[in-house]
Amino acid sequence: MYKWFLAWRYLHTKLVAVFGIAAVTLCVALVIVVLSVMGGFLDTIRDRSRGLHSEIVVENGILQGFPYYADFAEYVQRELPDTIRATSPVVYSYAIFRVPATSMTKPARVLGIRLDDYVKFNDFAAGLNYNHYYPGTTTLGPQKMPVAGEDERGVLSLPPEYVEANARWHGTEKDPKKLRQYERSPFELSFAPSVVAATDGERVFQLAPGAPGYTGEEKYGIIAGSDLLFDRRADGNFDRYLAKGADIALTVVPLTPQGNLMGERPLNLPLRYADDSRTGIFEIDDMTVYVDFEMLQHRLAMDPQELIDGGQTKARANQLLIGLKEGVNLDAAASLIADAWAKFYAALPDDQLTGADRQALDFVTVYTWEDLQRPLIAAVEKEKVLVTFLFALISLVAIVLIGLIFYMIVEKKTRDIGILKAIGASPQGVATMFIIYAGAVGIAGAILGTLIGSVFVWNINDIQDMLAQLNPQLRVWSPEIYSFDRIPEVVKRADALWVASIAVLSSMVGALIPALLAGRVWPVAALRYE
Repeated sequence: MYKWFLAWRYLHTKLVAVFGIAAVTLCVALVIVVLSVMGGFLDTIRDRSRGLHSEIVVENGILQGFPYYADFAEYVQRELPDTIRATSPVVYSYAIFRVPATSMTKPARVLGIRLDDYVKFNDFAAGLNYNHYYPGTTTLGPQKMPVAGEDERGVLSLPPEYVEANARWHGTEKDPKKLRQYERSPFELSFAPSVVAATDGERVFQLAPGAPGYTGEEKYGIIAGSDLLFDRRADGNFDRYLAKGADIALTVVPLTPQGNLMGERPLNLPLRYADDSRTGIFEIDDMTVYVDFEMLQHRLAMDPQELIDGGQTKARANQLLIGLKEGVNLDAAASLIADAWAKFYAALPDDQLTGADRQALDFVTVYTWEDLQRPLIAAVEKEKVLVTFLFALISLVAIVLIGLIFYMIVEKKTRDIGILKAIGASPQGVATMFIIYAGAVGIAGAILGTLIGSVFVWNINDIQDMLAQLNPQLRVWSPEIYSFDRIPEVVKRADALWVASIAVLSSMVGALIPALLAGRVWPVAALRYE
């Protein structure tokens, strides 16, 4: 019992122990903050990556796509009714994105989707700006430009469909901040040039005759990535300069099934700005636009084409999205679908497949959403490991510091050690006493460090905002730069537990050498001058 008694007595009576506790506290807090932020960053990347795709994606990775996607969709749903929930095709290509009103021209990756189906596979709908405030009004089909105007009561208003949709949003939105943010300027939605002027108290709008209503010819809609279309402000929001329904042009290049250019010049697609999308992944929001599947498939000549001999080519798509039923294992489902594709491909009649068809079908692969996002997720995982390792390496100073502190304690407690050994304490018992003492220092430091680190993480965004008010240069996490508006604020219990455990173990390892030296002290030598 003397070992525990003396360890406790030294802990709360010797000031030098405070330095050891402080070292462990700071190191634990530092590692927890880094691990929580990087872990939160990784979890956000993973969650948002999962929200970009269906569970399973069948594709061949070449721009001209692959045929028989519709036949395979029917086949796999028939063969795996307990696994497959739904399927939907996607066409993708690359294009020149242009806003005629500003002459802004950028490269873009264009996805042709069936919007009503696409939102059932992922979280795409949650990132649509106008569809949030006006649910159900975003469409990729032919549409005119909605314009604000005075209604029958003389009140500045939007078309009735948008008024009704916005009323539905008001009925479900409970956040007062979001409600106030919308009320600041409801007429950001759209306006059209005309001769009648009106104001919402902040800006002057030109209103079209007969508004509220619609103007212009019908054009297919386009949803653009928010970062592609607008500049992001420091608060994470965007400077929206473009009205809903404004003209946008896409220039695409159709390819033959063999991958050759079709026609002498690229095709220009006149479209209307239907909405903008924010997935939270900058690389996607800065590069991707979404248009109607059938329209893009037709304009890229990937729909059935008449042949000179009177035949017809098969329609092509670049991807087939497959949603799984709840509870189905992802990897097991991918294996089943891959086997189904192999059987389906083998059963296709040879006389119906051209050389181009075979080349396209040979490249078809079944991916999970994790496979498609593995490069991005793996990169962040490596960054997390590297940063955590570097800060853990820096934290080794705590072990050295504890070793020095306990060496000093052993030097100062030579008389006590001599007395203990003189009355029968064993070398192992004396060494164990100092290791228990170091463990107590580690436990105290781990508890304090975990509390301080957790509180810091939970309030890290408020702390950053406070520092930014003192000096804008102190804002290290700007939504203007990073994909996420806020720093992750989650401390995982498992992470905190193993960091604290390693801190206690490290403290005991740091005291090991001084403890062994204390155990080897001879009572005669220790008490010689007493």
